[in-house]
Amino acid sequence: MNAEISIAWNKVQGMINGFIALLPNIVLALIVFILFLFVASILKAMVKRLTRNRRHARNLGLVLGRLAQGMTILIGLFIALSIVIPTFKAGDLIQLLGISGVAIGFAFRDILQNFLAGILILLTEPFRIEDQIVFKDFEGTVENIQTRATTIRTYDGRRIVIPNSELFTNSVTVNTAFDNRRLEYDVGIGYGDDVDQAKQLMLDAIYSVDEVLRDPAPDVLVMELAESTVNIRVRWWIHPPRRIDDLRSRDKVITAIKKTLVANGIDLPYPTQQILFHDQTEETDGNRSRQREGWPAGKGEVPKPRRISDSLFLLAQVRSSQDGNGKVDSQMRNDEKC
Repeated sequence: MNAEISIAWNKVQGMINGFIALLPNIVLALIVFILFLFVASILKAMVKRLTRNRRHARNLGLVLGRLAQGMTILIGLFIALSIVIPTFKAGDLIQLLGISGVAIGFAFRDILQNFLAGILILLTEPFRIEDQIVFKDFEGTVENIQTRATTIRTYDGRRIVIPNSELFTNSVTVNTAFDNRRLEYDVGIGYGDDVDQAKQLMLDAIYSVDEVLRDPAPDVLVMELAESTVNIRVRWWIHPPRRIDDLRSRDKVITAIKKTLVANGIDLPYPTQQILFHDQTEETDGNRSRQREGWPAGKGEVPKPRRISDSLFLLAQVRSSQDGNGKVDSQMRNDEKC
């Protein structure tokens, strides 16, 4: 028993002595690795600084900066391992990365998928930082495109984090992809109003707004004969195409159109409905030989309508039977005389 304890203690003591012997190398390896981390961050910042003022190269600068940072860290890791373990070779590192890469790929499949999608987004540039995008129920300004996710700032001051794989495989609307943007709004006028006059008044009102571009020119089109109104669509262009410019121009255009139409006597009706009730069994319904609701059209036998007096008399009989006295109400007789 004492011999086994002595052997175990000798092994522990040998491990301690080996660690103490490697301690200077470990400290040196840590210093070297930290130095490479510092150099990697400097390289990334330099690449970003060189492409900061170039809009079309900004995303490419992010990719190159991150790749340079990753390669520098990988080289620092290799040198640090070589200091700690002098027999360690580059082939050993490649073999280690190859064997562990499969396991890491299965374990972190979603992370790697988002990473590759982020790299592709940065390279293909479907949208850029500071673009305003719409993705599903989210809308806002792109703050940052990271290797795992993209962050957008909503117009009401919230941050949304969207995985890059979702953005890369789904439809995204980029509102600021082009310099100009067209807006539209439908205005309903009354059926009794002059359509040509209303269109000209709307066009004049649009041109009175400074935010509206003259080229491309705004236009006014009749779109629909609705239930209560004649719907006219006004369309105009703005620059720049950001959300705040959209809201400001929309406010001024709609206000100008409303004031102009009201000042010139153009009606802006609200939805109305007219409901008509009539009894198809009365002779006051008109010509029964024509197509009516509930009766077929044609020259054949047409049901003869009842007279109003007959209808009232039948109604009086029903009421008298319910009363049980067999007398017709005097009010009903008065109605019959009328």
